[in-house]
Parts: sequence; structure tokens; C-alpha cells
Amino acid sequence: MARKLPYFTPEATFKKYQYFILFFIFFLTQQTLKAQENQLIEISGVVNSQETKEPLAGVGVNINGTIAGTTTDQNGKFKLRSRLKFPIKLNFTSIGFEPQEFKVVSAGDLLTINLVTQTILGNEVVITASRVAESILKSPVAIEKLDIRAIRESPAPSFYDALENVKGVQMTTSSLTFKIPNTRGFNIPSNYRFMQLVDGIDMQAATLGVPLGNAIGPTELDIASVEITPGAASALYGMNAINGMSNLFTKNPFYYQGLSFYQKTGLNHLGGTGREVSNLTETAIRYAKAFNNKLAFKINLSYLRGTDWLSDTRTNQNPNNLKSANPGFNALDGENNIAFDGWNKYGDDVLAGSNTVSLSGLTINSKNNQTLNVARTGYWEKDLVNPNVDNLKFDAGLHYRFNDFLELAYDYRIGKMDGVFQRGNKIQLDNVVIQNHKLELKGSNFLIRTYVSLENSGDSYNVKPLADNLDLASGGSGSAWSAKYKNALNAFATANGSLTDANLAAATKYARQQADAGRVEPGTHAFEDLKNAIISVNNWDIKSSNIPDAPVTGGAALIQQSHLYHIEGQWDLSKQVKYFDLLIGGDARAYEIIPDGNNFVDFSRSIADRGKQLPDGSYGKNSYYKKIGAFTQVTKTFFEEKLKIFSSLRLDYNPEFDPKLTPRVAAVYSPDAHNNFRITYQQGYRFPGLFEALSYVNNGRVKRVGSLAYINEGLGYLDNSYTRASGVVFNAAVNTAVAAGEDRNTAALANKTLLVKADLPKARPERINSLEVGYKSVFLDNRLIFDIDAYTNTYDGFLGQVQVDVPKGATIGTDGAVLNMLDANRDSGQDRYRVYTNAKNKYRNYGSALGLTYNFYKKFTVAGNVSYNKIKTNVSSDLFVTGFNTPQWVTNLTIGNREIVKNLGFSMIYKWQDSFLWESPLVSGKIAAINTFDAQVTYRIAEAKSTIKIGGTNIFNTPYLQYAGGPTLGALYYAAITFEGLLNK
Repeated sequence: MARKLPYFTPEATFKKYQYFILFFIFFLTQQTLKAQENQLIEISGVVNSQETKEPLAGVGVNINGTIAGTTTDQNGKFKLRSRLKFPIKLNFTSIGFEPQEFKVVSAGDLLTINLVTQTILGNEVVITASRVAESILKSPVAIEKLDIRAIRESPAPSFYDALENVKGVQMTTSSLTFKIPNTRGFNIPSNYRFMQLVDGIDMQAATLGVPLGNAIGPTELDIASVEITPGAASALYGMNAINGMSNLFTKNPFYYQGLSFYQKTGLNHLGGTGREVSNLTETAIRYAKAFNNKLAFKINLSYLRGTDWLSDTRTNQNPNNLKSANPGFNALDGENNIAFDGWNKYGDDVLAGSNTVSLSGLTINSKNNQTLNVARTGYWEKDLVNPNVDNLKFDAGLHYRFNDFLELAYDYRIGKMDGVFQRGNKIQLDNVVIQNHKLELKGSNFLIRTYVSLENSGDSYNVKPLADNLDLASGGSGSAWSAKYKNALNAFATANGSLTDANLAAATKYARQQADAGRVEPGTHAFEDLKNAIISVNNWDIKSSNIPDAPVTGGAALIQQSHLYHIEGQWDLSKQVKYFDLLIGGDARAYEIIPDGNNFVDFSRSIADRGKQLPDGSYGKNSYYKKIGAFTQVTKTFFEEKLKIFSSLRLDYNPEFDPKLTPRVAAVYSPDAHNNFRITYQQGYRFPGLFEALSYVNNGRVKRVGSLAYINEGLGYLDNSYTRASGVVFNAAVNTAVAAGEDRNTAALANKTLLVKADLPKARPERINSLEVGYKSVFLDNRLIFDIDAYTNTYDGFLGQVQVDVPKGATIGTDGAVLNMLDANRDSGQDRYRVYTNAKNKYRNYGSALGLTYNFYKKFTVAGNVSYNKIKTNVSSDLFVTGFNTPQWVTNLTIGNREIVKNLGFSMIYKWQDSFLWESPLVSGKIAAINTFDAQVTYRIAEAKSTIKIGGTNIFNTPYLQYAGGPTLGALYYAAITFEGLLNK
């Protein structure tokens, strides 16, 4: 039965709430415009270094309690105009210097400010933890910050790569252009549980099912700072931040002006990564200009190009001792394994049961009715993906200040990228384009932001159906291929007397050669022509006339063109409330899903028609996946501001689920200025991501489906299915009985108790209960920073994928259903699904992280961090493997001096990561320990406003993997030159 979707559009929602929204904006605007009634005054001055007495350029000058501010010019001079009444407090901030506050009591005098050099920034201001500015020492949760200085001094080739060295962060490199951070466990390359924001914009490409990292984020020249919050942040940020979040802040054009240029050239693939030595280049340019502190704009453009890292691990995840292989035949072990399922090979996927044939009725070692499980030959990933990647980014912003308290900004951002990422399959991203339009109205105590994200997957394609359809198009259908293989085995037996342990390996090699006759081979024109034809077709398993002479095949194109609409606001009412500080806010979001017939369909259509294209070229009506939320936060200090209590409560509603309340309670105790103790308890929820909720992936012989229950209508995978894992065990037992002389159907009914009913639950949001304690302090006259935290998380309703088999036309438990589960009846008797669903068990993980930074001699600094993460093992097994996918121990050790001699600095980082088990539906296996060194030297040429940086990551070129199925990473050496603040007068 087709499901009628509830009517919803962003336009309808705005009309419903437009009067409230407009009144809210009008009220806040009127409050801030009152300041214009005062007389205009002018404040000017110069800022010098107290140590060198030289003027300082680029110092931020901000009027306390307002949004008004500017920066000093190349001569250290600044000028501000305001309508505020005296006295006025000015805040002066600059990287490498202690923040300073100065009270101005009258106009006319030229101010002279001397800033004191600060070696360690132990009292940075952060925003992410509580959505309001606060000292990092008094944050209620663990938080890490990278400012401009930390980014410049990092040996990482980009600011985003530098996140890998932050305490508690685990980086997953899917591609040269595509990196995803995670904290505190349960890591996957398409990480739904870790939110990534850029100036408040969610960077997740929802329909692709993955956050895009910095692929469309800030350029190297426009990044101001990065804040990382490990652990749940749902109480303030909503449903996608239960593992943590990163918040990237760009440079405001009022504060950072002039022309800047960046050029980086590098080399990678210097041995051990599977590719030849290659060049990497990145170019960026930025220009910003402000006019009279009223109007400002900025423009950024960058382009990166290189040869991607290669995923080419030849490990077999289906060794011969598994029931899904051929454990009774020792001659077929190792390189002779005919059920080989390679980490980075596709079309040979045995464990999913989608690319195997079962050959029965064979005579081996004089025994009749023997059965062999054989995998299709498949293709290696290196032959299916493009080695060359690039990333083109452009953004522009226009800011207007009505007065000292009110600023309106419009920002546009567009990025085009290539790369590879791993979901349930590998996806080749090719010419993916993401656009953001953002409009933001900001006051000194409120913020209203709305944005739209437009997604276009370009020429991307899915690697698995490409491999499947290459095999089908040139090697024949499964039944045709298995017939050729079996005939060749029998022919070999006839020619050699029989099949025995002695000749079985040679026989199976001969049979594969005969079955693969005519199959296109990588490196040939026929292969490239067929590959290009397949990736141009949108349907993944139906014959297309676009592919000439294709008997049974389909395409591999990935077409996604959906939209995201978002609006949010917050209002700090602390000045209006007498006894405590109060922050309120809310947001609404809608995903507009454009059906493509392959990943997303129109569920209002019948099952038979869901993937069919209509005469108008569409695949049905657009649908919407939406949520709305609101939060409040109360903070109160006690005992002369030594104790600060935080209390937050958030309500989120998604029409597909019941409303969810998310509380957070925290306390920070600071007995003195240096010691800060914190404890936080919070709950968090996560609605299924768009792909997890609504996907309907037409992926060859195994359909991937989302978690929402109505998708199951007419399909039966929730209530009428067996687990695929039990099907493997069942068929192995049947084959053993048949080999002993029993009839196959009789053997199947005798072993029917081995089939396990899936009995999948109705989907619900994930929930996390998190408890965190921490201590942060500065010692030795601000030369030593100590930061430690510990946490424990409990996940309930963990979302993951399980594969199930539905017997066609039969009810599980009946004899007909049991017989349908025989591998011999794979095509006629079963429908196979990989379903997003909730785990039945609860999962608990816990850990701790310690960070130390010590300025031990002059400007020499040594820093280190160590993280420990562990999952508690459950007694009973679950529907699927959750995949903690996190090393137990990770450590980073850094030593550096930003100015060992005048204008010359260096830093070096040693990273060690423990070995661990990686589990996923695509690939599972052990990841070896990692030992790498990164280093850089930097030379500043003050007269030219330039910096030269030479460095490298993994400088001793020790190839390693970060996750199973991922690319092999080697050394990357680079040289970069940066010019900043040119043409700034």
C-alpha cells in the first residue's frame, strides 16, 4: 500500500510562522537601533608591542558588549566611530599577545596601547560549548581550540589536517580531498554522529549521506579558528551531535582586511602507496575591504589538485575456514580460495551473498553431490576509480553594520570536489557541487540565521554496481557464468580422470578462465568504453539500451540533487533577567528530497513503480524530511563566582517519531584563577540521517532500505525475514548433509532450526546518556597548561545495518520459506535487504584524555596528549556489529619554537596509535598500529608580509591504514608561501 506523505514545504512553514518571525526581528531591531540616538564620537590610537616597541598590525579592537570593532593598520593605528556614551571599554586581542582591556573616558586623545607577549594562550575565549563567549578554562565540557597561531605552527599541510593532532580526535582520511574527524568511539567514514559547522552552517551533504569536511569549507587564508567539542552536544545543537562537533570560524572582513595569497606545492606517493610519485598543488587568494566601519566584503577563491591516495589492500576477508567459503577443501585455501572476498575488490562480495554462485552435484575425491561456493571474479578498486582529484572553492560575504549593536551579513559558498568515500559501498565523487546561501542578522545579544544548501552529485558513481555490471555485461549473468564454470570443471575432470585434492586448485583456476572468457579486462579500450557507458546509466540493475550488446546489466550513476532549508535563532536575555543568565533559541530544518529512482524514491507510488521514470523525466514527487527544535539554557554563579551552574533543556520534534527532550546539567568550580573543576551530565538523541531513514537503494541483488517503518509495507523485511548470517550457517549444514548422501530438500527441512528470525524493531532515534568530569589549570606563571577529562557514554537504540533474507511468497517458519532459503534458490526464492535498524542491546563506552603544554625554556614549547577509549563487551550478540572502530590508545607529542632565531620557527609532532579492530558492512579487519613523524620550519619576512613554510607529514614515509578498506597513506612533503594584509591602508 502506498503511503500518503504529510503536506509540507518550507514556504508553507514560513507562511504559518511569518508573523511571529517578523515580529521577533522587528522587536530586536528596534531595541538595537536605539543606540543611534546618541551623538557620534571618534576614538583613535596606536598599538605597539611592549617588548619591541614596534607597531602591531592586525590587532583586533572591539568595543566591549557590542559587535563594533576594527583592526590596526600596518602602522599599528586604528580608528573607531560610535554613538555610545562614555566610558567605553575597548578590548585588544592579537595572536601571541595577552588580551588587554582599556577604558576610554573621553574623546580627543590619541590612545597608546602596549600589548604584552604571551607564550601560551591559556585563557582563550570559546563559543561552541555554551553558544556564548566564555573562557576555555571555565567551559562546562571538554573543548579544544586551534587559533591562527596554532594553525600556522602546525606541521600539517592544511588547517583541517591539523585537527588530527588535537586531543581526543580520530581522523578518517577517505581521500586527499576528504577527511572526517570523530571523537569518543563508534567511528565510520560517513559519520552522522559528529557535527561539522562552518560559521553556523551544517556541512553534511545529507543525500550523499556524508559530512563533506572541508571540501567546501574555508580556505587556508580565511580560517580564523577551529573549536572541537568531543562528546555529546545535542542539548544545544540538536540531533546530529551525540559524538561531538567541530566549529570552524572564518575571518570577519571588518577585522581582517587586505589582499592575501597562498601557494602550496607538494609531493606524495614516494613509495609504498601503490602509485607513482605525484605533485600536489593548492592556490588560494583572499581580498577583504571595509568602508567606515559600516560596510565590508570579502572574496575567497582556492583550487587544489593532486593524485589521490589509493585503496588497494589485497587482504581476504573470507578465508577458507569460514562457512561462507569452502572449509572442507584444503586445496582451495590461500591464493587458491575460490570464494575470495578482497578488502578493495568489488564484484566478489561473498559476505553479502550478492556475488556468489553455489555449484552443487559435483564429484570430488570420488564423493558425489559435493558443493562449492564460488565468488565472481570482480575488479580491484584501483581500476574503477579516478586517481586524479581536485577541489575548487569560492565564497563571498557582504556585511553591513546598522550601528554598534546590529550587523547583517549575506554569505555565499560553493565548492566543487572529487574524491572517494566509503559508506555501505565505495562512492567515486566526481564533480560534486555543493552551494550554500546564508543570511544572518546578529546583535550583541541575539542571532537569527537562515541558510539553504543545494547538492548536486555531478558525475559521481557507485563502485560496487560498476563492478557488478562490468561482470554481468561482459561475463554473463550469474546463472550463465556458473554454468560455464561448472561445465569447465566437469571437462577438466574428464580430461584428468577426476577431481581430487591434488588437482582441485588447478581445476578451479581453469574453470574461472573459461567462465571469464570474453570478460573485459582493465587497461583495454573495451574495459574503458564499457565502464564509461555503465557510469552514465542511472539504474543500477536493469538492462539499458545505452550499453550495446549487454545481455543482463545496468548502470552505476549516483544522481543526487536535493536541498536543505534551515532557520535558527538565539536570544541572550541575561541583562533582562535579574537572578541568572538566560539563553533561549530554536531552529527548524527541512530536507527536500528529489527522487532519483535509485537511492531515493517517491513512496506514494506503488512498489513496482517506485524506481520508474515518469514521462516528464522525474521519478515522482519530491518529499520532505524535517525537524524542529527549541532550547533554553540557564546559568548562575555562586560563592563570589567560584561556582557556576549550567542547566539546559532542548525539545526536538520530527513528525516520524515522538518528541524528544534533551537535558544537560553542568557545574564548573574555580576555587582560584588557575584551577577549574567541571562535571557534566547530559542526554542526547539522534534522529536517523536522511540516508539512514529514507534510502531505497537499488543496489543489484541486495537492496538497501532506510529505517522508517512505512518503507517496509509490502516488502516484509521487518517481520518476515531471516538473518543473512543464519542463512550462511544453514546452507553450510545442508551442503554437508547432501555430501553425505541426503536429499537437499530433506536436509534443508532437517536443519530449519538454524534459520534465525530477524524480527527487526520499529525504528527509533538513538539515545546517549553521557557523564563527563574534567580538570583544567595553568601553572608556573602561565607556562604550563594541564587538561584532563574522563567520560562514560551509554548508547540505547544504536543505529546500524543488518542484512536479512525474505522468502518470496512464503511465511517464515513454513517449509516453503525454508526451501526458499537454499542458495540454489537464491534468485527465485529470496529477496535480500540491508536494513538500517536499531540494535537491541545497550552499549557502554568510556575513556579519558590528558593534555599538557609546557613552555620550558624561552620560546621552546613541548606539548603532548594521550587518549584512551574502550567499549564494554555485551554478553549477548546483537542484530549487527556496531563497529566501535576506535584505537584504545592514541598519543601525540609536539616540540617547537615559533622563533628559535629571529623570524625562524619550527615544530615536530610524533603520533602513535594503537592497533584496533575495524568493523563495517563493507570491510572488517585489524588495523595495525601507527607511528609517524610530522615536521615543519617557518620563516617570516615581515617587510614583505609573507611567510615561507616547508614541512611534511609522515616524513619517514611509513605507509599505514586508518580504517579497513581505506587508502594507504604515505609521506606528503610540501612548501608553501603566504602573503597577508597586502593593499591594506
